[in-house]
Amino acid sequence: MSEENNIQSRRDFLSRMCFGMGGLAVVTFGIPMGIFVMAPLIEKTPEVWREVGKVDDFKIGETVQRTFEDASPLPWSGVSAKTACWLRRRSETEFTAFSVNCTHLGCPVRWLPSAGLFMCPCHGGVYYDDGQVAAGPPPRPLPQYRVRIDRDAVQVLASAVPISTD
Repeated sequence: MSEENNIQSRRDFLSRMCFGMGGLAVVTFGIPMGIFVMAPLIEKTPEVWREVGKVDDFKIGETVQRTFEDASPLPWSGVSAKTACWLRRRSETEFTAFSVNCTHLGCPVRWLPSAGLFMCPCHGGVYYDDGQVAAGPPPRPLPQYRVRIDRDAVQVLASAVPISTD
């Protein structure tokens, strides 16, 4: 019986060691993975108003590309801290700003004034001048930035790059 108790206690010891090491592995890898997965929910990208030009710089009915600094640039970002939008002046006081990123995979769209369309060169996505999908794979219309006029300056509300999560 003594030998049977030894085998049983060895078996218990090895079982406890396996469960203990497995638990340690779960804690060691699980906590960082959980933080990584939850970070977008915990840390929100700030929204900042960025100036893109003076009101008089834009002609009514014209769509132009404007570059501005990202909402949360890092000190070492350099040129990658810049983002852009397609800005259209609709009237004396009304502006519309579209993201330059296609909602399919985030490629930069081009404005073709002769056709009155936004075109994505990556997979053939096409958007009407109001940002609605005309053809191709984009799942949603072009995202729009909020626009305001502050004194004589046109500003857009910079935020995270609005690409598809589908």
